[in-house]
Amino acid sequence: MPTVCVFCGSGSGKGDAYRAAARRFAVRLAARGLGLVYGAGHVGLMGVLADAALAAGAPVAGVIPRFLVDRELAHRGLTELLVVDTMHQRKALMADRADAFVALPGGYGTAEELLEVLTWSQLRLHAKPVGLLNVAGYFDPLLGWFRRMLGDGFLRPGDAGLPLVADDADTLLDLLAAWRPPPPAPPRGDVR
Repeated sequence: MPTVCVFCGSGSGKGDAYRAAARRFAVRLAARGLGLVYGAGHVGLMGVLADAALAAGAPVAGVIPRFLVDRELAHRGLTELLVVDTMHQRKALMADRADAFVALPGGYGTAEELLEVLTWSQLRLHAKPVGLLNVAGYFDPLLGWFRRMLGDGFLRPGDAGLPLVADDADTLLDLLAAWRPPPPAPPRGDVR
């Protein structure tokens, strides 16, 4: 079964828009027969996402480092709970199990995971789509930074289409399904 790796907050954010978007994304994911792999938390958007996916019938795998299990943050009702030793192992295992990546709103951890898989895509270390669910314009400042990177010559035009962006679950899932890997990147030429 194709599986989407979702990065999102261990907090819920202010208001209900973020929780509602996480629930809707999980339901739409399940309706398309997709599985979910995520960071295994039971709190914040992570918990909302997992609970909604499970309730909608999607298999949900959670990957969590032991030190977070010990803090009682692990979701105990998942289809599969995978406990690893480090954050690096967590990210590697989630990436290995994923056919696509999606970021929902979150904090530093979400941003770090998103930027890592975008970098891996840019370097052609994986050929999997990366998407942003841009709830209430949450990612607009980040997308502005990406445009600045492109304009100032730190991103190649061929990498400017990373990530795929939509403000609703169905559109984003359609974009992920239609995505095709880019051709190999040409040599940079200005290596220093």
